[in-house]
Amino acid sequence: MYCIKCGSEIPDDAVYCPKCGFKQDQGKTGQDSSHPAQATGEKIIAASDVTELKCPGCGAPIKPQIGEMIITCEYCGASISLANEGWKSIESNTMLPLKIQTTDEVTGIIKRLMDRGLLRRHMEEKSTSEGIFLSIVPYWIVPASARSRYTAVDTGEEIGKVAGTAVLAGLLGSAMGGRGRIGMGGGMMGGMLMGGMMMGGMGGGSGSVRSYTLDQNYNYPVVAVKGLTEYQPRNYTFDLPDRVIFDASKVPKGTKVLNGDIGEDSAKNEAKTNVDQMQSAMVHQKHHGVRSLVTEIDTSDPELLHVPVWFAKFDSKGKKIALVIDGHSGNLINSIGLD
Repeated sequence: MYCIKCGSEIPDDAVYCPKCGFKQDQGKTGQDSSHPAQATGEKIIAASDVTELKCPGCGAPIKPQIGEMIITCEYCGASISLANEGWKSIESNTMLPLKIQTTDEVTGIIKRLMDRGLLRRHMEEKSTSEGIFLSIVPYWIVPASARSRYTAVDTGEEIGKVAGTAVLAGLLGSAMGGRGRIGMGGGMMGGMLMGGMMMGGMGGGSGSVRSYTLDQNYNYPVVAVKGLTEYQPRNYTFDLPDRVIFDASKVPKGTKVLNGDIGEDSAKNEAKTNVDQMQSAMVHQKHHGVRSLVTEIDTSDPELLHVPVWFAKFDSKGKKIALVIDGHSGNLINSIGLD
């Protein structure tokens, strides 16, 4: 089969010419032009050691580079990932539409963050801009179900005991003081009594230890590029209801769609680690007297989400600063170098 525009030889089932990118006759390929290309299932399409394979969406050649574990076809947007069994097509391949489309809009967002006190005003005023650029970054969205079982001191009961003890000790101290010379002995006795009662309320072990359970569900995002792991969001949530099937034609011309080098299994492990930390933080926010904590986390197959991400980089007297901004919502994903 040959390209109907440039005449280059192309795969028989190609939708796009891998040389010039021209879309071929739909009647020959059976591809519906009204929908973006999407792999039909997560099936193994090639061995893990191949140097070239066909895109499962359009048939264009894909040449994996060393270390790559996620590749998105530059012509149709179908994605493949490397598993233990070999290369497989990714069934759930989505994207967040780009809404923040210019560097001027990004600059405006940074100024608003400074006005709200979320960024130091001198950060931009005393820094040299090293550029603002857009990339389409792949994230694994890992569904995780977490259950934390823990024991903790009933804080309300403890506070009540301490307050009641303090009032009682104060009354006894007042009653036993103020009796002339006898008051000296009474005052000492009152002081000892108060100290003993406070000790029993605060740390004498009389507090009630109860069992609790914290259940949470997450769609945890794990950046799929090792070079961007320092920008990994901890508590950030993408607008997942706004995602659509990945469509390469919606990517601005000249914008790089990054391939990934973090696989599904590694993403699941990373999600488990971070979800465990988030569960622990929530438990300790609820209770200060946590005695024991065990968290069980179950994960299921992740979804590949492509996110438009703006990177704004500055140099502040030799210190490198980077702001990572969600190109869909305009929210700050993370910041590096502001500590």
